Amino acid sequence: MSRRLVILNPVAGRGRVRREWPRMAEALRAAGVGFDLVETKAPGEAVDIAQRAALEYDAVIAAGGDGTVHEVANGLLRAGGGAALGVLPLGSGDDFVKMLPARDAVARIVVPEVRALDAGRIRAGDAERFFANGMDIGFGAHASRNVRNVPALFTGLGAYLGALALTLVRYPKLEVRLQLDGGAPVAQTTAMTAVMNGRAFGGSFHVCPEARVDDGELDLLIADGVGRWEILGLVPRIMRGTHVGHPRLRLARARRVLIESEAPLLVEADGEIVFEDARRLEIEILPGALRVLA
Repeated sequence: MSRRLVILNPVAGRGRVRREWPRMAEALRAAGVGFDLVETKAPGEAVDIAQRAALEYDAVIAAGGDGTVHEVANGLLRAGGGAALGVLPLGSGDDFVKMLPARDAVARIVVPEVRALDAGRIRAGDAERFFANGMDIGFGAHASRNVRNVPALFTGLGAYLGALALTLVRYPKLEVRLQLDGGAPVAQTTAMTAVMNGRAFGGSFHVCPEARVDDGELDLLIADGVGRWEILGLVPRIMRGTHVGHPRLRLARARRVLIESEAPLLVEADGEIVFEDARRLEIEILPGALRVLA
């Protein structure tokens, strides 16, 4: 694997990139790993960079958080998935790398093992987005949007807990129709419905603790229309992954998921807001579509 491009998001991790990237870059060079480097200047830019780079490089490495991974993965999948995705996790949550074997991040680049992992695809009307880790509507999506309103002095889990507190002030209880694979549509009042490839989002929330990234299936967490106090009681259980079997939560698996709503839906994928007024979401698993340096 001779040609590598690093796409660096200089604002990821609320300053973590600027602190840790020089050390990682030096470690790569000391190990004899050559790479080209490009820094992003605006949200969404990494998608186009990665899509073009897929034609020139063997691996495209996302240096940043889950949002950077999301953009790079979208670019590679739009290009057909030929180049491998590498990750130098420098964000606040870094949920994507929790799906990979426990290895030093630089070691994954220096001595890579390429694995074919599943990815998800969301279609909303004529628009299409991919996700590497997961997506959701409801509470989680609104919390993702509220992260930007948390003061910059809060980082990592603190930023997500701050966003959770802001979201508790006002969040929707959604009326949706949910269809899994070829089953009958079910009317559902939900505070949150998450469709996951990985196990966790928000840094420490293990929403689907038994999910696997290479099983060809999506894992779902469907929360009833729970109130604020119920959410507060569920938060520590979801953080520990001990919420399985709770009567107000349902876990399911499917290859295709259809979500319909009369009201517009805010949609989050890999920590990024990807749609703000969707009314019909067609979500499917793409088995082995994403080649990853693991």
